[in-house]
Amino acid sequence: MDLLSLRYFQAVARHEHISRAAEELHVAQPSLSRTIARLEADLGVPLFDRHGRRIRLNRFGAAFLRRVDRALAELDDARRELTDAAGITHGSVSLASETLLTITEPVKSFIAEHPGVAVRLFQATPEVMAERLSEGQVDFCLVSEVLEGPGLVHEELVREEVLLAVPLGHRLAGRREVTMADLAGEPVVTTRPGIWQRTLAERLFSEAGLELVVACEIDEATTGIQMVSAGLGVGFGPAWYLRSPMAASGLPFSPVRLNAPGAERVLRLFWREGAYVSEAAHRFRDHLTASLMAT
Repeated sequence: MDLLSLRYFQAVARHEHISRAAEELHVAQPSLSRTIARLEADLGVPLFDRHGRRIRLNRFGAAFLRRVDRALAELDDARRELTDAAGITHGSVSLASETLLTITEPVKSFIAEHPGVAVRLFQATPEVMAERLSEGQVDFCLVSEVLEGPGLVHEELVREEVLLAVPLGHRLAGRREVTMADLAGEPVVTTRPGIWQRTLAERLFSEAGLELVVACEIDEATTGIQMVSAGLGVGFGPAWYLRSPMAASGLPFSPVRLNAPGAERVLRLFWREGAYVSEAAHRFRDHLTASLMAT
């Protein structure tokens, strides 16, 4: 058993698919299969249940994965801590976020103040973010959902109003505010399931006793506003964005206040409790927190 075998196992366990894990690790599929087989032989138990070409993590594998995740996370933390102590680099910080629009200006100003710090950003779904954070692949996650995972803690940064975006010429355009009853039967431009706009839309429509009619599924807010402006439907978005020059630039839509309980977005910053956080990451967290709370 060696560290490489454990990292290979971790990737296969995450994907439950040899080919996808091999692609991520940039290794040949037969080599990866042999490594997993040697690891199972060394442990004396199978880690996966195999059904033809499909594999599923079994109870032995699940128990082993919990220990492997913790062990590798500790080793990664140790490496970062030693790197900082030795002064080999000026430090680094990594952040995963559901959208990069929210953090564009804070990251820009942080880099200007700390040009020697390497900043790595990842756009991902909440599920992927929780995995990356638990495995120590990122220092922080900025998300509007609650991430589930052992040892994950968070700080609430922002509660912001959510508005309704409607195309110009729409029957609701120009109104000061609308209620959920006004949206009965309206097609909605929203994100795919698992992202906060979709979660919010599903909750608001359900609480109002209405059916959510999805006209278009998108991944990024800018695309959503374009589809609303094209007349595909109405959409939800944070007030700061829908009222910003970035959103309004050349796009024919109208932001309208939504009079509905809980029509808000809660932005949270997550990290692993007890994990080593470099000085660069500390400074980045403080800068990001101050920037977002000031908006």
